[in-house]
Amino acid sequence: MTVKISHTEQVQKLFDEACGFNNDEGSTRVKTLMRRIVNDLAKIVEDLEVTEDEFWFAVDYMNRLGKDFEVGLLIAGLGLEHFLDLLGEAKDAQIGITGGTPRTIEGPLYVAGAPICQGEARMDDGSETDATVMFLEGQVVDTEGKPVAGATVDLWHANTKGNYSYFDKSQSEFNLRRRIITDAEGRYKARTIVPSGYCCKPEGPTQEALNLLGRHGNRPSHVHFFISAPGYRHLTTQINLSHDPYLWDDYAYATRDGVVGEIRFIEDAAAAAARGVQGRFAEVDFNFELLKATSAEDEKRSKRPRALQTA
Repeated sequence: MTVKISHTEQVQKLFDEACGFNNDEGSTRVKTLMRRIVNDLAKIVEDLEVTEDEFWFAVDYMNRLGKDFEVGLLIAGLGLEHFLDLLGEAKDAQIGITGGTPRTIEGPLYVAGAPICQGEARMDDGSETDATVMFLEGQVVDTEGKPVAGATVDLWHANTKGNYSYFDKSQSEFNLRRRIITDAEGRYKARTIVPSGYCCKPEGPTQEALNLLGRHGNRPSHVHFFISAPGYRHLTTQINLSHDPYLWDDYAYATRDGVVGEIRFIEDAAAAAARGVQGRFAEVDFNFELLKATSAEDEKRSKRPRALQTA
């Protein structure tokens, strides 16, 4: 028999006190959020008849998730980070804002302070000699197709093993991370390598949860971007590369129409020589369309905590 007591005066007074509503200190906003969270969790325990063993397993799981720094991975895998994008777009549509390159998830692996380059950059340090060289270039424009000169194209991606510099200590500092300032025509160019897709750690707590949901934890090959310029809305997005088998089966739900990067693999020796490389290489062309900012706040990225956030 289901027993429900969360609605009773005794329990509601308990939650009010626990969440600080009996004092004038602290943060009113945090109190309001915590009160809702605690009450909703209590209702979940009641409605789904959560056992004590299940409850304390969940507590232990959250401890392990935080210890392994995988909370961001699980949030993405449960669709909550993508939900924030969908919610933001719904709010925009409600006030008549449409267009521009679609936003998509940032992920937890950005590192601030990457080297700044004018117009073009080489992103890799040359240590992965078996990697396929990739030339990534395009243009930043406004919604009328006019080039946005001086925009900052802040991009980062994994290496051929699916690992990111800073978090992977075997890589050099800021390997595969750059900030490129667009030229007078709004163009950016990057010589880099084709990144590998990757998966959640098989033995990690995120994959543990995904296993219980009958799901994989794979991400397709992709490149992350922050695009910013004075007078324009900050854009957080990524391009998932078209050759990857997980392109439309991304565990983090980041693949969207409008942000698929069509990758071309070229094996022509003359074309390689013209690019200054040998053997097979790849090309990706991708343009970004920025929306005009309606406030100074629009130009800024979120205040989400990030590694080495100095910029």
